Amino acid sequence: MEEYQEDNGSDRGEEEEPDFNDPSDYVDDISDEELLGDLLKKKPKEADGIDSVIVVDNVPQVGKERLEKLQNVIRKIFSKHGKIITEHYPKEDEKTKGYIFLEYTSPANAAEAVKNLNGYKLDKLHTFAVNLFTDFDKYANVSDDWEVPTKQPYKDHGNLKWWLMDQDCNDQFSVIYEGGEKTGISWNSSSGPVSIEERARWTETYVRWSPKGTYLATFHQRGIALWAGEKFKQVMRFNHPGVQLIDFSPCESYIVTFSPMVDTKDDPQAIIIWNVRTGAKKRGFHCENAAHWPIFKWSHDGKYFARMGPDSLSIYETPSFGLLEKKSIKIEEIKDFTWSPSDYIVAYWTPERNDIPARVTLLDVPTRKEVRVKNLFNVGECKMHWQNKGEFLCVKVDRFTKSKKAMFCNFEIFRMREKQIPVEQVEIKEAILAFAWEPSGSKFAVLHGENPRISASFYHVTKGKVEQLKVMDKKMANHIFWSPTGQFVILAGLKNMSGAMEFIDTADFTVMNTQEHFMATDIEWDPTGRYIISGVSWWGHKVDNAYWIWNFQGKILHKQTIERFCQLLWRPRPPTLLSAKQLKDIKKNMKNYSKQFELKDRMSQSKASKELVDKRRQLMESFRDYLEECKNAYDSTKEQRLELRGGIDTDYFDSHREDWEIGRASCRERV
Repeated sequence: MEEYQEDNGSDRGEEEEPDFNDPSDYVDDISDEELLGDLLKKKPKEADGIDSVIVVDNVPQVGKERLEKLQNVIRKIFSKHGKIITEHYPKEDEKTKGYIFLEYTSPANAAEAVKNLNGYKLDKLHTFAVNLFTDFDKYANVSDDWEVPTKQPYKDHGNLKWWLMDQDCNDQFSVIYEGGEKTGISWNSSSGPVSIEERARWTETYVRWSPKGTYLATFHQRGIALWAGEKFKQVMRFNHPGVQLIDFSPCESYIVTFSPMVDTKDDPQAIIIWNVRTGAKKRGFHCENAAHWPIFKWSHDGKYFARMGPDSLSIYETPSFGLLEKKSIKIEEIKDFTWSPSDYIVAYWTPERNDIPARVTLLDVPTRKEVRVKNLFNVGECKMHWQNKGEFLCVKVDRFTKSKKAMFCNFEIFRMREKQIPVEQVEIKEAILAFAWEPSGSKFAVLHGENPRISASFYHVTKGKVEQLKVMDKKMANHIFWSPTGQFVILAGLKNMSGAMEFIDTADFTVMNTQEHFMATDIEWDPTGRYIISGVSWWGHKVDNAYWIWNFQGKILHKQTIERFCQLLWRPRPPTLLSAKQLKDIKKNMKNYSKQFELKDRMSQSKASKELVDKRRQLMESFRDYLEECKNAYDSTKEQRLELRGGIDTDYFDSHREDWEIGRASCRERV
């Protein structure tokens, strides 16, 4: 029987079961943390229960009659961060002692409560001090022996403001081309763009300059890299896989990055705020949708930043990155907000609901005092526009007519520097295409109407009224671009309006020039207001990709056709160090300065002419030298030619050919 089974098994072709044991010389060098790291984080830890206990100090001292009310308030505040299973209110002489103990279901809840509620202001007299119970042992057992911290080596990145020292005051710009494969940095000189740096695959998507022009940010799959200095060396990198969007604080101290990759509740990674100088991660935030970027908006100096949530506005402060006063501001159905560019004032608007009108509110920070409220009726949408000095706020209000069948627009102009902040109103019955304030001025421009009957209206905010200065009809425009210094403006029809451009001096509303850059997708002023670029980006249009450089009067200076040109960004300049009085004196004595610069321009032109003449002279001299060498070489081989041609000198045959023709003709006549 056994023989039959063995034979039968061999007939069926059964194989031996493989051996899954490790070989005898195998060394297991993979730790449990590497193999099961995500599971080990959830592994229960041995504890005696005190890890979930917090101590809350500076609690009001109350008697028996007010204790229940206090307990309800405490539960309402602290239960937001987890379920409370035990409460203990120490008492002395029938009154609470001013501190309490709360136990959560888990240490994670306790840690979150400490993080969010330490420093919470209950009222004017009571601000909570919240700590983990285990921290008392930790701080009590701190060693008395001080350890000297390790000294970090200093990295000298050179002069990060070097480009501002250019003697000719030229500006720089970055260019992405060849479909994003190459990125270059160039000077905008009077003779044309001069390339100073060019690298392949410098960025994987696009680039961004920091607000003051110190850093160039490039995007990579693993995160963001910052480049600076004369050689554009990498000065910092931030590890944030899948990063898609960034934003700098106005002071360049912090950078905000966004990645759509999934994060966890305990470790938010969607939005991270970093310290630019040290590269340290300051805080992470959850974010499900970054359609309206930036999520966080900064105050003018980077001291505060804020984000909008469901029925709330959360304001954070630096450098602690904690929530201001440990709680958000409750604002029902808040739609949008924006910071003043010069003050700690937030403007936000809320829509109509039930019998409550729509409102635009100006909120002072950090006091949270409402400094101005404007009620609005029949509102469909609002858009807020600050003048760059913070002197005026314009709220564009789209309103329904009484029949609700049509809409019209009006502008609410807030005078921020005047007492009680008066509001002026400008009404326009047509659809609004674009609005823009004059930088550092009190004028604004509006494009309104429908193609082909689009009009451009210019207004001036004077004392006590808003005056209409000029209406220009039948314009092919859908964008307004003011010079950074004011006065000059470009009305442009981009993309579907074929790139028409009109250069206007708003001092007297003279049309200085009318030009066209066919299918232009972008227009951008340089930071000094001297030059403009117009471009046809490969990202928006697949043919005729190029950028053109114009002066502020609309004269074309250079045309650069680049294969698959994508993006051009001027390098920003930091604010001037000159005072208002110094700037006023310079404008007053502009003629004296103009003479110096005109002389320098003539010298540079004559220098260029001299360089061209010298170059041509050198070419002519080199040609003559070459001609002389050829002649000497020809003369040195004359004896060889005579020998090869039987002693007949043929060097001058061609020169006597005319005489031969005459002689041959005369012989024929005689014959």
